[in-house]
Amino acid sequence: MFQLLRYAKDYRKQIILGPFFKFLEAVFELILPLFMARLVDEGIARHDQGKVIEMTVAMLGLSIVGLLCALICQYYASIASQGFGTVLRNRLMEKINSFSHNELNRFGTDTLITRMTNDINQMQGALAMLIRLVVRAPFLSIGSVIMAFYIDWQMGLIFLILLPLFCLVLFLIIHYSVPLYKKIQQMLDQLNQLVTQNLSGVRVIRAFARTKTETNHFKNEAETISRLNQRVANISALLSPSTTLIMNAGVAALLYFGGFKVNIGYLEQGQVLALINYMNQMLLALIVVSNLVVLFTRAAASANRINEVFATDTILIDEGTIQQTDEQAPLIDFNKVDFRYTEKSGLALQDISFALAENKILGITGATGSGKSTLISLIPRFYDASKGSVSFAGSDVKDWELERLRSEISLVPQTAVLFSGTIRENLQWGKADATDGECWQALTIAQASEFVETLPKGLDTPILENGKNFSGGQRQRLTIARALIRKPKLLILDDSLSALDYQTDLDLRQALKRDLDCSVIIISQRLRSIQDAETILLMDNGKIAAQGKHDILLQESKLYQELVESQEEGGTTQ
Repeated sequence: MFQLLRYAKDYRKQIILGPFFKFLEAVFELILPLFMARLVDEGIARHDQGKVIEMTVAMLGLSIVGLLCALICQYYASIASQGFGTVLRNRLMEKINSFSHNELNRFGTDTLITRMTNDINQMQGALAMLIRLVVRAPFLSIGSVIMAFYIDWQMGLIFLILLPLFCLVLFLIIHYSVPLYKKIQQMLDQLNQLVTQNLSGVRVIRAFARTKTETNHFKNEAETISRLNQRVANISALLSPSTTLIMNAGVAALLYFGGFKVNIGYLEQGQVLALINYMNQMLLALIVVSNLVVLFTRAAASANRINEVFATDTILIDEGTIQQTDEQAPLIDFNKVDFRYTEKSGLALQDISFALAENKILGITGATGSGKSTLISLIPRFYDASKGSVSFAGSDVKDWELERLRSEISLVPQTAVLFSGTIRENLQWGKADATDGECWQALTIAQASEFVETLPKGLDTPILENGKNFSGGQRQRLTIARALIRKPKLLILDDSLSALDYQTDLDLRQALKRDLDCSVIIISQRLRSIQDAETILLMDNGKIAAQGKHDILLQESKLYQELVESQEEGGTTQ
């Protein structure tokens, strides 16, 4: 947990001064009962009006100064905790964005969201309590015992007898509640995952008439968390009555034994009242300590989850050593590449070797799950090859600075992803300073200008979440335009022509060949989309089953012939 406090280094002043002012408040709070004892014994008992006024003014002054100290501490705690949470959240976001797809797959979106929100909130609360109460509560607990011995050592023994009883109650409650808090944190991940799946898959859920089933599933998960929270709350609720019982027993003992001492003249009435005040202060401070233990235990669990993300090895963006590219080398060169997603999983790609020259088109096809998308994900280093090498412009991709490498590549993924905003703002993801002319040029090549021109607001047309106000084909063309506007060295279309009709598909490919000065990789199961490519890779179970031009593969590859025949039967090729 303390490892994460390095992200609060800009708030050292608040973290140091906050507890200092809280300590001053605690000192004043310990002094107040002594003033009250003097007010009773020297003022009220002796009918000394001047002493009553003197002690009243002194107590009022101490209370006001204590209040100011508490307010200053609260102010510093608020600044430090919120600032710490903001810095930590920003650093965690930077770390997550540096992950390759391998790390993202290992953690999962849902747990990363929970760590980014709930776990960091726990850390913010822990830092605020660290500043506000970690000094005050123990100091009051110990100080109350010391002050009780200062007044009368025999009465102080009552404090020492009650203290272990109270600690035993705290131990039992913490022992049974902390594991439940950890379990609740884990179940929040599962609930978050369930919510995400239901929101993203709502159409599938409705299509299979599973709405009621999924609703009941969510209800059961929520009720499980609710029952756990109730169980923890019930256990924690025992703290108040048990401590009240102990406190009242202590007060009763103080009144009983204190009464004898007052009668024989060993104690004054005001001193007994002061002892009762110290008893209340000690036990209330110990209750705060118990709550702090639970809070810090939950925060420690959250800190471990956050540290797990920070401790994960990632691709280092600043590793790049490439100064110049080799214009004579192939743009893409795979040399005996193997790849597996995890150390324990089988090979997703095996012995992959091919090259793509500049300004050429490469087509990749094969059955579902044959490794097509996995293959192209190695080029921008979403994953790293397990064996062999992948080169871009004559240099291993691992030698490139990651941001520079990806700036040379435009990838249109299988799922068309658009962001909330306008069409222009989405296109400017590809090039931040793109002019309207560049936007329309990219839309024209992507065969999207025709439908955008019909929109009342044109480029300023708003896009709803995930582009839900556009059809699948329109979304694909807009994402292609966003990739084209960057004018990359390499354009990768990962099965991103599937929602286009045959004529639009043909027009788009012709426009790419005519107007675009870059290499293109087209992944498609629709053979007519890649049959004009200079080279076609036929993937099968993670291997290249055959490669060459369409005509050559049609003559030499039985698997390719079967693929062509199957599509001819379906009427999808010419």
